[in-house]
Amino acid sequence: MTIGFLEISFVDLLDILLVSFMMFEVYKLMKGSIAVKVFVGFLFLYLIYLLVKAMNMDLISTILGQFMGVGVLAAVILFQQEIRKFLLLLGKTTVINDMNLFRQVFSSWTQKEIGKTDMIPVIEAIKLLAASNTGALMVISRNSALRFYADSGDLMNSLISKRLIMAIFNKLSPMHDGAVIIYSDKIIAARCILPVSERDDVPANFGLRHRAAVGMSEATESLILIVSEETGQISIAQNGILFENLSIKALRQSVKEYFSDTDSTLKAENAVVEEEA
Repeated sequence: MTIGFLEISFVDLLDILLVSFMMFEVYKLMKGSIAVKVFVGFLFLYLIYLLVKAMNMDLISTILGQFMGVGVLAAVILFQQEIRKFLLLLGKTTVINDMNLFRQVFSSWTQKEIGKTDMIPVIEAIKLLAASNTGALMVISRNSALRFYADSGDLMNSLISKRLIMAIFNKLSPMHDGAVIIYSDKIIAARCILPVSERDDVPANFGLRHRAAVGMSEATESLILIVSEETGQISIAQNGILFENLSIKALRQSVKEYFSDTDSTLKAENAVVEEEA
């Protein structure tokens, strides 16, 4: 294909489409975060560099040229969170992720039993915590002990117990700050530090507990349960989406679907819609 003096082949069109798709995905990834402003600032600085270089302004061109020479390293430092999220996104959509199918086939029965029985103490504890306006943050994982985050708190490896959860989140307890990580019938750790979401679209009325829940759901495939200390409302976060003001029935359904299905986010959203209806 020839357009004027340009000769464009099918490979060139495919190259342009792939780059456009990649740029669009990067934009969606950075949308709503401060990274967009940083990227615009970096792009503006690069345009200034091209301008001063074209005007033969040697001094400032040399200074900016040195900065642009380490542009890749600077981009990695500035956008480390976004790069990490992008790699996590690739990991969730590659063929390698399909290997989880074998794990689900051989352990689906166990996971369903956990969702039906062993999560009952957790739900009962949340019900009591919400009634007393006691803040709580729990991370439930079905496929990993999340050791990286568990090591930031106090390791416990204790069997799940309603009384133990109530004791941990008691306002006078030294362990009530931070999150509890639950995996494979056990409370792995308490007082854990979670990554805080930097998105601008998180409602301003939500505090650090809810932002940490959203951040953890963005970084992992876990289900995060939140009880607000101010209102006693129950919320869950999964895959970067926050579902707020849930009933115990909707919470129980969401936990059950999390263990019984690999794509429970849509079902959780439908449960919220049905509850509101």
